[in-house]
Parts: sequence; C-alpha cells; structure tokens
Amino acid sequence: MNQKLEQLKRNLKTYDNLAVAFSGGVDSAFLLKTACDVLGSHVLAVTIRSDIFPVREEEEARQFCARYGIRQIVCGVDALKIPGFVQNPKNRCYLCKQKMMEVITGVAKEQGMFHIAEGSIADDANDYRPGRLAVAESGVISPLQEAGLTKEEIRALSAQMELPTCDKQSFACLASRFVYGEQITKEKLSMVGRAEQLLLDMGFDQVRVRIHGQMARIEVLPHDFERMLQETTRMYVTEKFYEYGFTYVAMDLQGYRTGSMNKGVNPLI
Repeated sequence: MNQKLEQLKRNLKTYDNLAVAFSGGVDSAFLLKTACDVLGSHVLAVTIRSDIFPVREEEEARQFCARYGIRQIVCGVDALKIPGFVQNPKNRCYLCKQKMMEVITGVAKEQGMFHIAEGSIADDANDYRPGRLAVAESGVISPLQEAGLTKEEIRALSAQMELPTCDKQSFACLASRFVYGEQITKEKLSMVGRAEQLLLDMGFDQVRVRIHGQMARIEVLPHDFERMLQETTRMYVTEKFYEYGFTYVAMDLQGYRTGSMNKGVNPLI
C-alpha cells in the first residue's frame, strides 16, 4: 500500500502543474491532497455543480479546499441538456463524462493548467463503467488507477493522512439510481436526492435509493436491516418517501452494493 503511494507521488512529480476533477468524494479528495503535497500551490481543484449531484457534495468539496488552502473553481453543467442523457441509455455515463471532461479541461486550460487528473481507481475495472472511455478519449489522466490503488487502500491512507473523507460513504451521481431506459427528470433526481439525504440524516451508514417508475428500492447495509424494518422507522421512511413523490417503497434484500443497476448489462466498454 505504501509502495503504491510512493509510486503515485513519483508519477505526480512529473507534472509541473495539475488540475484535479474534484467531486469531494473519498478518491478525488485523496488524489487532490496528495497532489498538493507533491506540487504545492501548482494544483487546481475543479468541481462540477449539477442537478445530478446533491448540494451537500459541493458544500463538502468547498469545505475540503478551504481547510487545506487549495484553489478551487466551481462550474455548472446542466446534465439534462447533454444530448441523449435524459433518455438514459446504457452509455449514459459515457455521454455525461464526456461533457464533464470537456468542461473541466476547458476551465483548466483557461487557468494555464494543461495536465488534468481524475479519481478513477483500480476497483473501477470490476464494474460496467462506460465513462472510462470518455476519460481515455479526453486525455485526462487517472493517477490512482495507474498506481493500482484500491478503495480500501485509499481509505486506509486517507486515515493515515487524517483526511476528513477517510470514512465518508461511497457516492455516485444520482442518475445512476435510474434503471436504464427510464427517462431522467429534474423532479425524479430531486426525489432520489431527498430520499437518500433523509436516510443519511437518520444515521444509516451507506445507502442507495434506486428508482423504478414511482417505486423506490432502498439499499442499506445488511447490519442496518433490523433497524430499517422496525415499525416506527419503516412507517416514518414510507411516509416521507410518499411526500417526496414515490407511490411504492420497497427494501432490497441483498442490501447495498455498487452497480446494482448494471445487473445483466453486457460491458461493451
């Protein structure tokens, strides 16, 4: 693990400056802080604001940069205006990532930064990730993946560095909660975002609220099953989800897992 960290640092030292696509998550936070440790003030954080990301993610990204004195630029992207995005095809992530990389690259170049990095990790090769092609096409580098760092290792190294993100829950954009082919709307993104925020505020460690038409499928960690099924919790969550616009509320018996919407998808990319 520490050897991988040293390799990461050696790789980063080859750049005179670096713009980092910074979401505020575990991986990009670790990459950003490590880049700053290596390159000092020659690092820029670029954060995207969009309806597909909860407001809390932007706020936490801002707080992280403020805490470590990192220069940050926040720019808006209307994902719903990306051609083909709202139809939610199987390559939705490719379409979105392509636009995001275009915007981040443009901002970086305006700031005199001609090297751009993003936070993909070694684990990402184990799931259907069409966005990886968009990253490769853009010329943006993935230093964590190049160093072979996994999520578990990044969390452990983040804890060693005392980063506030070391035990932050894993997160993917809200569009990943939609079954492929179901139209993505601002209203439904809000429904999912509010539903997940409710569960997080209630103290559930790791959650997903998948949307199937008007039905919410809740994923929590198995050790939280008993609590979720307590009558007071179950009725409260159901009532709040109805308020958000859901007609049906269900709990997934397999529990939280990444990429559950990719079940049955043939990874063409």
